[in-house]
Amino acid sequence: MKRVFGAKKNKEPPPSIEDANERITKRGDTVDEKIKKLDVELSRYKEQIKKTRPGPTLEAIKSRAMRVLKQKRMYEGQRDMLYNQTFNLDQVQFAAEGIKDAQQTMSALKSANKDLKGMMKTVKIQDIDNLQDEMMDLMDVSNEIQETLGRSYSVPDDIDEEELLGELDALEADMEHESEGVPSYLQPDKESDLDSELNLPSAPTGQTAVPHGRSNVQTEDELGLPAVPRASLRG
Repeated sequence: MKRVFGAKKNKEPPPSIEDANERITKRGDTVDEKIKKLDVELSRYKEQIKKTRPGPTLEAIKSRAMRVLKQKRMYEGQRDMLYNQTFNLDQVQFAAEGIKDAQQTMSALKSANKDLKGMMKTVKIQDIDNLQDEMMDLMDVSNEIQETLGRSYSVPDDIDEEELLGELDALEADMEHESEGVPSYLQPDKESDLDSELNLPSAPTGQTAVPHGRSNVQTEDELGLPAVPRASLRG
């Protein structure tokens, strides 16, 4: 039967957009080369027309230039047609690639949606809330433990506030006296009281007597600071 009717020829696959675009681009390049050659020939004819005097020779050159110019116009029309075809093919190719990208995006989204549904089944909002509550309770217990461990063992709980305020006032008074340059234990009133209590003897012969309540010791040392009375040293 194959010998009678002949075997069916295998159909070739249709050309792709890339193949058609490449083929048309090559044809357009060929037409461009022809147009360039015709431009060179036309420029030569123009020079001859300028140099030739009117007459039959000039008319012949003009006729040949007109023929070349017609060929150029024809090739330019073919080139424009080929450029339009390549432009259309580019648009179709761009649309086809856009559809392919959309298909791939849809496939990726479907796969991701399926994975998300599977993961959502293992995660429950109620479990997350319970976990957060447990974490807050644990943090509260941890804070209580830290506060308990940070307590001081030497500070009594029953402290008299009035007694503390009195000690604070006395400390401020001592600090005011020291800021004036004379320590509290060297104040004149304390020094006179101490001399009267100890009944110090009068100054020996040949020395100038000092008033009652005053010590015969110099009031300043070598550095210009208040000196400590001998009475206080004897005590």
